Amino acid sequence: MVVGSDISRYPNTPRPTCRGYLHKRTQSAILKGWRKRWFVLKHSGHLHYYKHKKDEGKCKPLEITKLEGAEIGVDTSLGKPFVFKCIPQSGSRIFYFLVSLQAINGVLTLQNHVWVDVTLHNTALPPLAIKNPECLGLLHQLDRGRDVWVQHYCILKDGCLYFYATLRSTPAQGGLYLQGYIVSEQALGSKRSVIELKPPSEEFKTFYLCAENMNENKRWITALKASINKWLPLHQAIQDFMNRPLEETRM
Repeated sequence: MVVGSDISRYPNTPRPTCRGYLHKRTQSAILKGWRKRWFVLKHSGHLHYYKHKKDEGKCKPLEITKLEGAEIGVDTSLGKPFVFKCIPQSGSRIFYFLVSLQAINGVLTLQNHVWVDVTLHNTALPPLAIKNPECLGLLHQLDRGRDVWVQHYCILKDGCLYFYATLRSTPAQGGLYLQGYIVSEQALGSKRSVIELKPPSEEFKTFYLCAENMNENKRWITALKASINKWLPLHQAIQDFMNRPLEETRM
């Protein structure tokens, strides 16, 4: 799970709290499993959670956890991807959270996120109607099933790469959510320079792209890395939030 870094905030304006659904591992010895809950991270460093999103502001939170000094990181002990754990400084409880993700055609899709609605809206637009693209131009994608390179006109915007058949095609043929992907330049077969997009988990596909020449490849690699780096893993975002100087969290 990744959250957008708030790169446009004003210097004296506190960052917005994190809100969203997470699956929380139950602590009961009788009922074990994961329950979907609505979580809110406050500027004070306290994590509130509710049964439903609509309960925020209307009902008391089911629990409030102080995160100051907490240890937060990715967890692999439960055998599930996209799990992170939180160990508060006070108390002996360990919280495990599972992020809601699903794979559709090998592409990582985030649920319950307004950003997804924006990207889906963009797919219905002509390529040049997407405002302020971070990179655009022709790219060839390797179709490994047929061992051929298929040409697309591509638009990069806010961590999403949109694929069009041509410059004048509408709608987009599809989009690739790039959060967590690692971008590198590789040699592949007869091609000396290919863009490799390696996913954050083996559940998803590795993509190979190639521009018209090596300079174009480098231009795309630089843009792809910059676009991906706008996003942070959720556990890192929470940890960064907790590590900020006190004056940044004042209202």
